[in-house]
Amino acid sequence: MSAMLTYDDVVKNLDDLPSLPAVVMELLNSIDQEDVDISVLAKKVSHDQALTAKTLRLANSSLYGLQVKVTTIQQAITFLGFQATRNLITAAALTGCFAERSCAGFDHKAFWRHSIASAACAKVLARQMRFNQDYAFTAGLLHDIGRLVLVACFPQAYQQAIAYRNEHDCMPLEAERAVLGIDHVDAGMALAEHWNFSDTMRLAIAHHHHPEAPGAGFLAAIIHVADAIAHALDLAQMPDGLVPPVSTVAWTALGLDETVYLQLFRETELQYEEIAMVLLS
Repeated sequence: MSAMLTYDDVVKNLDDLPSLPAVVMELLNSIDQEDVDISVLAKKVSHDQALTAKTLRLANSSLYGLQVKVTTIQQAITFLGFQATRNLITAAALTGCFAERSCAGFDHKAFWRHSIASAACAKVLARQMRFNQDYAFTAGLLHDIGRLVLVACFPQAYQQAIAYRNEHDCMPLEAERAVLGIDHVDAGMALAEHWNFSDTMRLAIAHHHHPEAPGAGFLAAIIHVADAIAHALDLAQMPDGLVPPVSTVAWTALGLDETVYLQLFRETELQYEEIAMVLLS
């Protein structure tokens, strides 16, 4: 067995990670600021053609059901609002940012399929709860990002964690701790710090497995339940398909009944198909 890793080991390796386009960093850092000059950011984004194309395809998808077709970032901002557009740009950039690393047993596409399913479900749940849907979508997309960090920084060690998980039929979190000494939540927090995510995002990433922790925040409960539903619907077609245990606290906090859930499942499935097509093509 290799020596156990620490949080600092992850931090030391973050500079080797792919960096997000500068404009996306700017967007992430401005999530809690109200007074951002939108036209300047719109201009900056439109210089990146691939990013713009992906963002506009998302803006025109069933995610928003716009009656008009938007053809520029500025138009997207006009029709969807700044927050929604910023989150779409982030989603478009993130899914293309991590190149597939060779790490036996890690399925890059399945990882993103699950993240997109969680994001779609979180957005639908948030709307139901009258919570900020854009925060929910982005947090759903990012909740497991620490796994990509571990795969990118420590591919051999992560390969062992995957093998351990298959052998012991346990949750990824347990396997990571047993083999690496840290888990994807730690790695996700290190990245959130490195990339200056807002506190809202950090809390959701930190607590999506334990939303009942003091101060976890309501977004963590939404992401926790969305993650479980995404696993249960198995939109990502994960080979192991273990559904994580659901926190009674989070489930109760959302307080939704069965008929609402069935409708949410249906909506999640519909949106997932289209978003996955855009983001993973």
